[in-house]
Order: sequence, then structure tokens, then C-alpha cells
Amino acid sequence: MSLKPAGLDAVVVGAGPNGLSAAITLARAGLKVRVIEAHHQPGGGLSSRQWEGFTFDTGSAIHPLGYASPVWQQWPLHAFGLDWVRSPAPYAHLWWDGRALPLPQDLDAAAAVLGPDGARWRALFGPLVAQQGNLLEDTLRPLLRLPRHPLTLARFGVPALLPAPLTASLLFQTAEARALWAGLAAHVNLPMMTPGVGAATLMLGTAAHAGGWPFPRGGAQALADALAEYFRWLGGEIQLDTRVQSRADLPQARAVLVDSSPAVARQLLSRSTPGYDAWLSRFRYGLGAVKVDYALSGPVPWLDPAAAQAATLHIGGSLQQIEQAERGAAQGQLSQQPYLLAAQHTLFDLSRAPQGGHTFWVYAHAPADTGADYADTIEAALERLAPGFRARILHRHVTTPRQLETFSPVFGGGDVNGGRFDLTGLLARPVPTPTPYRTPDPQVYLCSSATPPGGGVHGMCGYHAAQAVLSDFSSQ
Repeated sequence: MSLKPAGLDAVVVGAGPNGLSAAITLARAGLKVRVIEAHHQPGGGLSSRQWEGFTFDTGSAIHPLGYASPVWQQWPLHAFGLDWVRSPAPYAHLWWDGRALPLPQDLDAAAAVLGPDGARWRALFGPLVAQQGNLLEDTLRPLLRLPRHPLTLARFGVPALLPAPLTASLLFQTAEARALWAGLAAHVNLPMMTPGVGAATLMLGTAAHAGGWPFPRGGAQALADALAEYFRWLGGEIQLDTRVQSRADLPQARAVLVDSSPAVARQLLSRSTPGYDAWLSRFRYGLGAVKVDYALSGPVPWLDPAAAQAATLHIGGSLQQIEQAERGAAQGQLSQQPYLLAAQHTLFDLSRAPQGGHTFWVYAHAPADTGADYADTIEAALERLAPGFRARILHRHVTTPRQLETFSPVFGGGDVNGGRFDLTGLLARPVPTPTPYRTPDPQVYLCSSATPPGGGVHGMCGYHAAQAVLSDFSSQ
């Protein structure tokens, strides 16, 4: 049903973190805004679901950039129920022989753990941690603009541009430090030799030592709900269970902001240009993800108890093993020892499971058409590192790359970053302009992770798109 009331300044299609951030930014400026969401609750990939008292996060599970987000830190989200939880170590790395290395948040403590490479690790991350605010100001926005803090960005630049395995080999002597670097780099769902992967590696490593890798108490939905309730408090409206397929499905408004894929945005344009269409047709996605959610009767019985010190786990072995697994996945050759990104929230947040129960969230990168049977390979790998894991499974839910894309077109091919994180994806996302949120249709703006700064839960894509709207409104 199409609702067309008069008086809306803006309508936002999609209540993901970027759509909500765009809506809040406009509402804070005094505009009348409505958000339209296809699902029964706000959040998109930043949502949670329930099974028998267990809470599972639909998409993102740990939110280092969410905590560090320059705009979210300014907004009173805590007043709307947001409470951040931290584990003693931001993350831990696991080798296939069962060893686990939790890395402390404190840089001096991390340096002590890393032994011969400790001084280099501290020298690399120390200045970035000290200047994280300036770093985020220049990186969480379109890069085709003059930097406001060029010296900080220059320190960030060289390791960010080099292939991640080369950086690890040049900077570090020990297999442990190189593996830690690889575990960070493999968050990006591209082969690790891809230029640009190092940027995410540095950002994640800096966030780990600056503010940790926290997550919302009670589930990712708690962060989405805090954003939604703040928006409603500002006078905004959220319309749920409403799918938008064309402009005819939208209320009349001065501006339309689309928190979805470039393909969906293209369907909502009343005008375009051959050049813009050509860039959108070239927009590419990275590897998808096969994700598994577990309800367990007890904590994961790791061979190395040190793994229980961190909510986030990088499972994959050495630099060479991780690089090989990720390269194979990109070539359609799925490893029996894949790189696994995992989260064990209930060790630190008891509210997510019934008494005595635990959750476990894990995914492996895989091509878009990978089936649910790859979850068996993931589970076998976990059983080797935690004998008895299978015996504790009460419930298992598998999500394939295509199912992720069906849930939200933002995740094209199951790509949780919403588009490739290579140099082209950094500089031309989706078009090479200083303000890529604008489209050839002066009423339509793109505000999803297909725009700068790209994937991750931080809301900055939506914030910058809303700023473009406000700038255009002021000149009308």
C-alpha cells in the first residue's frame, strides 16, 4: 500500500545502521523524516533473532567501529538502552594445533606478549591509537577529498596500501605477530594480496587498542533499537513490514535516501545518465559468507583455555595458511581448514542465553553460490580445536551467501561489506566523485555501505549522505 501524506522532508528506504543514522542526522536538523523498512524490526544486518531464549545476531556481531563511530559517540544512545560489553582481550588468534593467543587491549601489555615484535607492534599502532579521532575523521568519509590531518593519514597510508602478507613479512619477525596481522586482514573478504586490504587491517588493529572490540549487551538489536528509539524521540517515524520496489511505493518527500544496494537505488531513479549507469554496472562485491549460529549446552571446550579470554576469535593458523585459505575461497576452492571469524558473546553477556546455555557465532568466506553443506566443514574444524563441541550443540542455524543477499540486497552475493574493499572500492564507491551519495536524480541519494566509507557498523555512510541532503536543501 502506498502512503502519500504531504509534508515529509525526507524518506529513508531501509532501517539498517546507515539508514537510521541518515534519518537521525536529518531529524536533528529539524526535518520531518520517515524510515521505511521491509522487515518486522529495524536494524537490517544489525538485528537479532531468538530461539528458545537464545539470542543470535543476524549479521554483524562485534562492533569496534560502532563504538568508535564519530557521530554515534556524540548521540545519547545510552539513554535509549545501549550498553557496551568488552571481553578482557579484544580478540584472540587460534592455530590449528589448538594454541590460542589473546592480545591485550593495552599496547604495552600487547608488546610484552609479542616478544621480539612487541616494539614494532607498539611503534606501528601507538601513534594511530593516539590520533584515532583524527584518523577516523579522514578515513570514515570519501577519500577523494583533501585530508584534514595529512600527517596522521600519511602514517596510515603506506601499510594500508601494501598487500597484507608483504606488510606482515616486512614488519614482523615472528610467526605469531604475522599470524595476528593476517587474522585482522582476513576480515576483508578478498584475497589478502589485494591492495587496500591493509587499510581495514590498520583500522581494526587501531580500534582494538584504542577502545577495544565491544558489542551491545543483549544482542546487536540493542544498538539498532537505540538508534530507532532516538530517532522516534526526535519526532521521526518508522514504517515496518513495507517493501519498496518502485517510486510509486514511496510517500511524497523532498528527498529519498536509499540504504540498499546500487541496483535498488537505480530502480528508484526518475532520471540517470549513461556514465552513472556504467559505474553502477561495474560495482562489484567480494566473497560471500557461510554463517552458522549455535545454541550450546555449555561454553566451547577449547583445547587452549586462553581462547575464552576474548569475545572475538580469528581461527586460521599461520599467515601462510590464512592467505592460502582466503585465496582458495576466491578461486572457488574451499579449504578444509578455512579462516573462521567467530564470536562467543555469552562468556561475557549472560543475557543472551538461558542459564547454563551459550551461543556461538561463526562464518567463513565463500563464493556466492556455496551451499549450506559447507557448514559441516566449519563444524569439523571447530571440533578439532574444541573436542566435544558437537556434543554441546542444541540447535544449529546455517545462513548461505544467497540467503544473506535475500535478507538484504546490501549484501550482494553474501558480501557482508556491501561491496569490494579494494582500491577501486575505496576510491570509487560507487562512483569516483567527492560526494558519491548524490545520484543523477536530484531527489534520490544513496546512503548504504555501497558508499564511503563502506562496510562495517558505524553509520557514517548514512551520516555523510544526510549532510549532502542538508547542503542541497540549504542551497534551494
